[in-house]
Amino acid sequence: MFRQRSIQNIVRTTGVGLHSGRRVELTLRPAAPDTGIVFHRVDLPEMVDLPAVAHGVSDTRLASVLSQGKVRVSTVEHLMSALAGLGIDNIHVDLTAEEVPIMDGSAGTFVYLLRSAGIVEQNAPKKFLRILETVEVREGEGDRAKWARLEPHDGFALSFSIDFHHPAISATSNFAEIDFATHSYTREIARARTFGFVNEVEALRSAGLARGGSLDNAIVMDEYRVLNNDGLRYDDEFVKHKILDAIGDLYLIGKPLVARYVACKSGHALNNQLARAVLERQSAWEIVTYEDAASVPKALRNEWQLA
Repeated sequence: MFRQRSIQNIVRTTGVGLHSGRRVELTLRPAAPDTGIVFHRVDLPEMVDLPAVAHGVSDTRLASVLSQGKVRVSTVEHLMSALAGLGIDNIHVDLTAEEVPIMDGSAGTFVYLLRSAGIVEQNAPKKFLRILETVEVREGEGDRAKWARLEPHDGFALSFSIDFHHPAISATSNFAEIDFATHSYTREIARARTFGFVNEVEALRSAGLARGGSLDNAIVMDEYRVLNNDGLRYDDEFVKHKILDAIGDLYLIGKPLVARYVACKSGHALNNQLARAVLERQSAWEIVTYEDAASVPKALRNEWQLA
């Protein structure tokens, strides 16, 4: 059978929260089959568990935030994206503050940590959610329309269009299409960083956001150009980061997808609406397993091969 995966060893790192600016220690621990991905706030008098599920998302302002009562874990999308990209089904994530550390603004550090911990197969079948009917969510009309959808596809592929009216972004590609039958998550998506604008910083910080943002963990732009000395990692890094985010947001569905994701100007809010809409329309999907790796569509097994 094609098996579930976890990590072999405990691994730790420290960093700061992008929005809180607070120091946080992140610990990744192995988990048993069918545990799923569970975040734990270990800094509280009693540890609080926050399962990584779409209906647990309470806030989507510039990040995906999980809540359990008044307890929050913010900015889960980059770690979730790395877990999806490496095919990890079960893991415990311990945090000493309310936000996953931003690291360098991409999923690259998390990919490194997970690989350092060792990735192991488990004695349980890997479960995929296969889309049978197209599900779409939409906001706005005309030029202001934003939308995202999942449609049937024998594999996993994503297409994304962005439309930011800024010279630095307009000079790059505003569209990207990734099909994991031919593309690699770790080489072509994982290192794409989050981005922001200098003229928005004060307003964001007044709203309690972006307090930990810097040139070390984001692409930062003034009115005309990218301010980072090292420039861009990909010619289409902006739109690829939106794909990275979408992979993480969609993994909150709780299973890896057999589907095509297509979106225009989507963000965390629409991605979460899409995940919820899929789960609520039970006729639109089914849970599938595969007898062995040879029977799995190529797009679903590329990044799942053990190193």
